[in-house]
Amino acid sequence: MRGRKPTPITAPKLKAGGVPRCPAHLDAVVRKEWRRLARTLFDAGILTVADRAAFAAYCQSYSAWVEAVQKQRATPKLIKTPSGYVQQSPWITIANKQLELMGRYMSELGITPTSRSRIAAPPAPEELEPTPLEIQFVVIDADGNRSEIGSRDKQDHPGPRITKGGITTS
Repeated sequence: MRGRKPTPITAPKLKAGGVPRCPAHLDAVVRKEWRRLARTLFDAGILTVADRAAFAAYCQSYSAWVEAVQKQRATPKLIKTPSGYVQQSPWITIANKQLELMGRYMSELGITPTSRSRIAAPPAPEELEPTPLEIQFVVIDADGNRSEIGSRDKQDHPGPRITKGGITTS
């Protein structure tokens, strides 16, 4: 698909499952990022149980990005290969790739200001006019004669009476 992403009409709110839990196999940095954002995004109606895997992938990319930035600080920006060539540290490439992935997930999850602006508030429920309730009773007597008692017949028939033998008309 080309062009701008379509603007969502409403933000889905699948609050029935509560705040999604962080998957147990993820590391401490992921868990910290999860705790930092999950409740806030859930309360805003952005994060739901259906988004658990995408949010976990974002947090995992965040963790890999943090690790790459830390390693990048500990090593020189340019390194010499065994064959004598000078090249950029692989940690810079890893950090940039993880930052790119994080940006994609943030956009999809509504974490960036721009992506949040695309989520429209759900429309306010319109004031519904109460509709009159009309009940019609159909009475079939022993001879098989059918008579309807309802709002149209109120003047003719005051309404049904309940007796031991069933519903009868007056």
